[in-house]
Amino acid sequence: MSKRLLDLILALCAALVLLLPIALVALAVRLTSKGPVLYWSDRVGRYNRIFKMPKFRSMRIDTPAVATHLLEDPKRYMTPIGSFLRTSSLDELPQLWSIIKGDMSLVGPRPALFNQDDLIKLRTENDVHTLLPGLTGWAQVNGRDELPIPQKVALDTEYLHRQSLGFDLHILWLTFLKVVKRDGVSH
Repeated sequence: MSKRLLDLILALCAALVLLLPIALVALAVRLTSKGPVLYWSDRVGRYNRIFKMPKFRSMRIDTPAVATHLLEDPKRYMTPIGSFLRTSSLDELPQLWSIIKGDMSLVGPRPALFNQDDLIKLRTENDVHTLLPGLTGWAQVNGRDELPIPQKVALDTEYLHRQSLGFDLHILWLTFLKVVKRDGVSH
């Protein structure tokens, strides 16, 4: 219960503090590409329940619904500001809504795409599916997009067994440092 309360308080505060940047990013997405400002992605949540997760749209509307690393040429599908949104992690800001709603937490395993069967299977086998997915997580700060799935799941499993308020705060701090340095972003 305390983790949920902390998530709610911090997400509401972040949404208020970041209201102007969120509005500016929304306007920039709208002015630089056709389609909606937000992309609602089907993601796997706690107990493998599918939920809709919003992101600022960084890809063109004709992009196949697969993980970016599975695209033959991801840059071909980027909007004019898509690469900047991703490397700065600004595309993630709308996920504050998912935290406020209770579909996500600030810290937990990153939510899998609905069609990432290998990741979902490994997480289920290791009980990681019992956690709320997070805006950031232990795997995120230890490699992000660069990690192979088995290593990502091993880190998610480690988080499952080590989770605490102190560990969450440590992960949030490391996330802040990674975002500032733009570390671990491959596309």
